[in-house]
Amino acid sequence: MTNLIKQIIDDLLKPILEDFKDVPIWVKWGAIVMSCVALMILSLVFRARSEGVYSDKPRIHFIQNMDNQPKYVSQEPNALFNDGRGMRPKVSGSIARGEMIGDTHFFMGVVDEAWAVEFPPQVKVDQALLDRGRGRFNIYCSLCHGAVGIGDGIIHHRAQRLVETGVNGTTWVAPKNLHEEAIAAQPVGQLFNTITNGVRTMSGYASQIPAADRWAIISYIRALQLSQNADPAKVSGADALPREGSNQ
Repeated sequence: MTNLIKQIIDDLLKPILEDFKDVPIWVKWGAIVMSCVALMILSLVFRARSEGVYSDKPRIHFIQNMDNQPKYVSQEPNALFNDGRGMRPKVSGSIARGEMIGDTHFFMGVVDEAWAVEFPPQVKVDQALLDRGRGRFNIYCSLCHGAVGIGDGIIHHRAQRLVETGVNGTTWVAPKNLHEEAIAAQPVGQLFNTITNGVRTMSGYASQIPAADRWAIISYIRALQLSQNADPAKVSGADALPREGSNQ
């Protein structure tokens, strides 16, 4: 059986090898090079398609379709303009598509060019809104203003320690106590504007908190203010509650 297979191979290969000897040397080397190139291409394709192979370089992109083109990225200089900046400021008075505000009460806290004193009509102040406001307040506000809004959040305590130890010349402005008379007297529209755009050293949260959640936070702030400054006569069973400074 082995001799038969060997005989068959010899009969098939001998004519091919005899003809190959007569092929010019440059054709032989050309065939070898082309075979190697083909294997390299297949190896690269296989490696690129293999799982677990990652690269920060883009895939080979033969047809661009304007996917890659010259551009200026953020903060990159541009000598075309006199100020040398690639990022151009907004044209004064221009409004981007989608930024036009029709309902100034809901989106700005303004009614007839004055701070709104009431919640917008579409905002229903109920237990669900207070619960939502409490959750958003604890996420975004309590870190500085504290759990009950007196300005004793964990960020404030941490900053105070840094100031006291003189780390890198740290300075700190304490968060406002939301129960101060000046804050408690502010209309809800002004509170909405503060959350939206910030005030003094406080940054605005318009990009993090949707308008509806900002109103929810305000409802919870009002609830906190009411709870800390409530008239005991309006609380059922207040006579039986212990008083501050007493031993009861």
